[in-house]
Amino acid sequence: MKALQKTAISAAAVALLTGLTSVAAFAEEAAAPEVSPITANVTVVNDYRYRGLTQSNFKPAIQGGFDYAHESGFYVGNWNSSISWLSDGYSAPANTIRNASVSAPLEMDFYAGFKKEFIGEGFASDVGVLQYFYPTSGLTGESLNKNASASTNTTTLSSVGSRQSAGVNPNTTEVYAAQNFTFGPTTGFVKVSYAVTPLFGIYNSTGSTYPDLTVNYDTGVYGIALNAHAGYQMVSNNSSAYNFSYADWKLGLTKDFGGGLSGAVAYVGTNAKSVAGTALYVTPQNNNAGKAGGLVSLTKTF
Repeated sequence: MKALQKTAISAAAVALLTGLTSVAAFAEEAAAPEVSPITANVTVVNDYRYRGLTQSNFKPAIQGGFDYAHESGFYVGNWNSSISWLSDGYSAPANTIRNASVSAPLEMDFYAGFKKEFIGEGFASDVGVLQYFYPTSGLTGESLNKNASASTNTTTLSSVGSRQSAGVNPNTTEVYAAQNFTFGPTTGFVKVSYAVTPLFGIYNSTGSTYPDLTVNYDTGVYGIALNAHAGYQMVSNNSSAYNFSYADWKLGLTKDFGGGLSGAVAYVGTNAKSVAGTALYVTPQNNNAGKAGGLVSLTKTF
C-alpha cells in the first residue's frame, strides 16, 4: 500500500510541474501487477462430505491444494484431504473382512483439463480428467472380489455389501464435461462425470456416471451468496440384491470476508440405501455415511 501511495504522489508532482491536467498517462504507463497463474487454498471443515457421503466418519478434516491455469485455457492441479472412510469401512458391521490394518489417511486428487468461454462471457465450457489416489496399506480381499463375480445376481450384502469389502482398489479415474453459466447475480454449472475404472472400491462399477447441477446466487449483501446443489451417483452393474446408486443434495451459503478468506455453512443429505437394515455406505458405528447433516468450513485462498 505504501508503494502505491508514493507512486501516486510522484505522478501528481510531475503533472503540476509540466502543466499536465491529468496524470492518466502516467497511470497507464505504470504496469499493473501480473496475476499469478498459480493459486493455492487450504480449508478446515467439520466433516468432509463428497457427493453427500462422509469421508471422515463425521469428523473434521483439513484440506488443501493448488491450481495452475494457462491463458490458453489449459489447467492442472492437485487437491488433498484427510480421510478415514477406507479404514472405517473395513471395520464396519457390514464388512466380513474386518481387516483393522487397512489404512488410507489421505485422498490425493490430480486433475487436468481445458476451460474456455466458447459460448460467451460467463459461459465457460470445461472438459478434463480427474485421478483420485489413495495411498493405501493393508488392502486385502482381491480373491473375494473374484469369487463374487461368479454369481453377481445372488451376491449378498455380507459378501460385497460395503464398498470396501470386495477388496477393490479404491483409486478411481473419471473424465468429465461441464458447462458454466452466468445470469446476472446467478452463476453455476451442469456437469457429468464418467468413471473409466471401478468407482471408489465398488466391485464391477466401471462406467458409473455422476450428473450434477450447482447454482450460486450473489445476494449483494455483506458478501453472502446462496448455494444449492443436486446430483445423482449412478453406479453401474448393480445386482438385484443391492443398489449402490443414490441422489445427493446440498443447501447453504458462503460469506466472503475479503483477503482470500471465506466461510461456508450448509446442510447436506442423500437417499443412500440400506439392505437388511444395514447401510450400503456404512460407518463403524453402523450409521449411514449419507445421512443428513450440517457442514461448517473456512477457506483461505492464496
